[in-house]
Amino acid sequence: MKALVTGGTNGLGLAMASALATAGATVALTGRSGEHANSVAGELPGAFGIELDVRDESSVTRAVDQAWSRLGGIDMLVNNAGIGMRTVNPRFMTHSQAFWEVPADGFRAVIETNLTGYFLVAREVAPRMLAAGGGRIVNISVSESTMQRAGFVPYGPSRAGSESLSRIMAADLRDTGVTVNLLLPGGPTVTGMLPPGTVSEGRRFLESAVMGPPIVWLASDDAAGVHDERIVAVEFERWLRDRNGRR
Repeated sequence: MKALVTGGTNGLGLAMASALATAGATVALTGRSGEHANSVAGELPGAFGIELDVRDESSVTRAVDQAWSRLGGIDMLVNNAGIGMRTVNPRFMTHSQAFWEVPADGFRAVIETNLTGYFLVAREVAPRMLAAGGGRIVNISVSESTMQRAGFVPYGPSRAGSESLSRIMAADLRDTGVTVNLLLPGGPTVTGMLPPGTVSEGRRFLESAVMGPPIVWLASDDAAGVHDERIVAVEFERWLRDRNGRR
């Protein structure tokens, strides 16, 4: 398995890149700093880093070209790169900010990264997968409550948009050999998106490693043909048992 993981230098992206690499996949992970991406990738078996700004079309083209060439193709794209509420409200966990208080440039930055970025990378990868005869796209999402939570503009709308995008991508790619699925943690997760000190305040958070088992399974032969599913990581084992029971 040859995988491209965007936003793979920390948080959920790093957890998934690590799980895939440990399971034997060859992984290209991206970050806005190519030097940092290479440094992080150097800690994983058989992985390498690539500079990528998912908001920039030329950067996306260069990065996908590089990943495709070095990997010898891309079997799996994990669309994960994103920014969170801290960019518009550093205290978002304790001090809610109404949507009309959000600066327009902050709104645009989150939408361009979390929604447009998913579109640009998938738009570049999907035709290559189609020409190669198949592939797997996994778009990382969040719980529906996050999409509707007070004070969560623009992060909530950006993730709701990326989920709709994923469903339409799946519809467009049905019966082509290229699959599209959604994967989300299933609760607040320890990542760099949280304000400093949040984890120490007694709240319960998931560890990023919760994403490991489902992403490795989605890369496996058992997941061949699995399409247009919304998989919640904390419920993955039960979901898989139920799925196997229906077969």
